[in-house]
Amino acid sequence: MNALLTTDQHHPTLRKHPTKLFVETTSRCNLNCFMCVKQTRESGIAEGDLSPKIFEKLRPSFANLETLILNGVGEPLLNPHLEDFIRMARRDVPGECSIGFQSNALLLTPGRASNLVRAGLDLVCLSLDAVSPETFRKVREGGEIGAVESAMASLAKAGNDAAARLKVGVEFVLMRDNIHELCDAIRWAAQRGATFAIVTHLLPYDASHADQAAYDICTDASIELFDKWRSKGASAGIDLMRYFDVIWKYTKSDDDRRIIQLAHEMKTEAQVLKISLNLRKLIGLDRNWISTVESIFSQAREIAEETGIDLRLPEIAPKEDRLCHFIEDGGAFIAWNGDVHPCYFLWHRYNCFASGWDQKIQPRTFGNLSESGILEIWNREDFTRFRRNVLSYDYPYCASCSLAPCDYVQTEEFEQDCHIQEEPCGSCLWCMGLFQCLR
Repeated sequence: MNALLTTDQHHPTLRKHPTKLFVETTSRCNLNCFMCVKQTRESGIAEGDLSPKIFEKLRPSFANLETLILNGVGEPLLNPHLEDFIRMARRDVPGECSIGFQSNALLLTPGRASNLVRAGLDLVCLSLDAVSPETFRKVREGGEIGAVESAMASLAKAGNDAAARLKVGVEFVLMRDNIHELCDAIRWAAQRGATFAIVTHLLPYDASHADQAAYDICTDASIELFDKWRSKGASAGIDLMRYFDVIWKYTKSDDDRRIIQLAHEMKTEAQVLKISLNLRKLIGLDRNWISTVESIFSQAREIAEETGIDLRLPEIAPKEDRLCHFIEDGGAFIAWNGDVHPCYFLWHRYNCFASGWDQKIQPRTFGNLSESGILEIWNREDFTRFRRNVLSYDYPYCASCSLAPCDYVQTEEFEQDCHIQEEPCGSCLWCMGLFQCLR
C-alpha cells in the first residue's frame, strides 16, 4: 500500500467522515433549461423536496465539514425549509465551514436574501451564461438577466446589513453560442459585487446540443505528442496529416511508407508514456477553434486580474493527468430522497453526449439516510472500495478511445471497463478538468 495511505489519516480512503457534502434540497425547477439533466431522455428524476427529517440524519457529519453545498438538480430556493437547513447546520459546523448553493436567481428577493444571510449562508453562486438579454433568454427559457442583477443587489445589501462574510459569485456555462460574451460577463459580475467566477463547459444532454460543446475530446497530452511528431515529420518532408489517406492503400509509395513509419514511432512513444491516441480525432482537430478559445481565456484572465475576480477556468482539452476533486476532497452527494452518491457524474440517471456519442449514465448509490446514518454509509466497505479504486486512476480514456462507445461502457448496467475496473470513471470528464461546479 502507498505510504501516504498508511500514514495520512486525512486521505480520502482512510478518513472516517466526509469533509464536503453536496445536498440536493429539491429536484423541482422553476424554469426550462436545456442544460438541465431533467430535460434528458429517460432521466426518470422524480419531483421532490429534501425533508427536515432526512437533513437531520446528516448532523453526525457536521462537526468535520469544510463545505456544505445545498443544491442538486433543482432550484434550492424552492425548498421552504432552506433557511432552517442553513440555521441547523451553522450551529454544528466549524466556524470556517462554508454553507452555500447555486441558484438561477429568480426567487432571490431582498427579503429572502436577508433571511438566508441571517440564517448563516455565506456562499452563493448565480447562473450567468450571458449578459445580452437575447442570449440569456435563449440559454435559459424563462430567465432574465435583470433577475440576476436584482439578486446580486439583494445579496449585497443583505451581506452589508448583517456584516456577514458573504461571498457572491457567478457560474458561466461555456458554449459556442455564448463564448463571445464570457469576458463581458466577468466584468459585468465584478461591477455588481461578485468576487468569484466559475466557468464550466456545457455537458450536452441531447444530440442537438452536442455541437455547442466548446472543448475537444482529445487529451492535452495526446495533442502535444501528436503536434511534436507532426512537426518532426514536417521537418523531414513527411505529412502526418495524410495518414488515413495512405494507410489502406494497396500499393504504397516510399512517401506513404514514411508516413506510416512515422505514425508507428509516434504510437510506440505513446504506449511508453501511457498516452491514449485517437489519430482520426487528432488529425481532424479544429486548431483554429482551440486558438479562439485560448485567446478568449487569456482576455478573461486579464479582466479577472484587473477587477479582482477569482476566476476558475476549465481546461480547453481533457487533461491526461486526471484528478477527481469530489473524491480527493472527501465529498458525498445526498439526493433529496436520502440516497447517498459519490459525485456529480453518478448522482442521477441520464443520457449525455459529453464524448460525442450517446452515453447512458446510471447512478451509483451506497445507501439511504432513512435506513442508515451518513457515517455508517460513508465507512461501508463498498463506498471505501469505490474511493480507493477511483484514486488509483487506473481506468481508460473513453472520450478519446477509437473503439468507444464499446460494450463495456454502453450498457444498461455498468459492470467493468476494459481495465477490469468496477467504476465507470473512464468516461467521466469532471476529473479531466472540463466540467466545474461550486464546491
